[in-house]
Amino acid sequence: MYSRRGLLAAPALVSWTVSAAAQDAWPSRPVRIVIPFAAGGSSDLAARLLAPRVGAILGQQVVVENRGGGGGNIAAESVVRATDGHTLFQGNMGVMAVNPTLYRQLPFDPERDFQPVSHIMAVANILVTPAERPWRSVADLVAALRVAPETIRAGNSGPGSIGHLAVVLLDSLAGTRSVHVPYRGGGPMATDLIAGHLDFAFATTPTVLGAIQSGRLRALAVATGTRSALLPEVPTVAEAGVVGFDVNNWDSWLFPRGVPAAHVARMAEAIRQALSEPDLRAEFARRGLEPLATSPPELAAAIRAETARWAPIVRASGATPEG
Repeated sequence: MYSRRGLLAAPALVSWTVSAAAQDAWPSRPVRIVIPFAAGGSSDLAARLLAPRVGAILGQQVVVENRGGGGGNIAAESVVRATDGHTLFQGNMGVMAVNPTLYRQLPFDPERDFQPVSHIMAVANILVTPAERPWRSVADLVAALRVAPETIRAGNSGPGSIGHLAVVLLDSLAGTRSVHVPYRGGGPMATDLIAGHLDFAFATTPTVLGAIQSGRLRALAVATGTRSALLPEVPTVAEAGVVGFDVNNWDSWLFPRGVPAAHVARMAEAIRQALSEPDLRAEFARRGLEPLATSPPELAAAIRAETARWAPIVRASGATPEG
């Protein structure tokens, strides 16, 4: 599912050695994970599956807090300002690598203000449309967008989200213009999509898989470079005729700058251990999530690489936080 494109050349689970210094009193209180999206989306699902396993390894409760809005920037800024040493940010590819280009001014700098810990998962986005819409393929949708530009509504989980940028890339490569409708998370967006209030979206597998299987949504294509194991009959967008289309999506955990390196290493090791557990890996896979644990340097390199990749695409498209 996860097309690394040289971004993460190392295996999905990379050992991160914890020094003896890490075996101190940290964490001495519950650990808080701040998610920049509403409950119900893939980010929320991954965090809530992983948090209790990491908490058991650390010997402290890991609490998940949803704080949507502002394209993820509100939550990110709140974590940057945290000084308790027990607060982390769950940043996805959009917030960490796209927002620096999409927004003229950010209240934080992803590289300066955060200490990368580890990826936690990768997930495919599926191009879906309500079942009552007439489009049966990517070609059908593209044709409709060309006939009636700026009338077909595309939902996304927030400005700068992967769903937003996937539509931007589709419009750029196919020569179309969509109406962007942002939400505070993938869950609320999927609810409106299923209800027919939107025309299409690139939604994460966990948020729409059930609706696809029940026939309420129609899957037209997969955004990544390879097909999804859960939907093997659904082509990729590139296979469906939009050459060059390949959009990855991942989530990661990061501390604000200033947390001791030993604590960063201990958290990275706890994530690695938790994501090595066969039953948790199976649960991730069943939900359409790919467990992905990496070292702090690998996450830092991934953020730099994705930022460099998306910056020219965002600039050339003229995309804004409003669409």
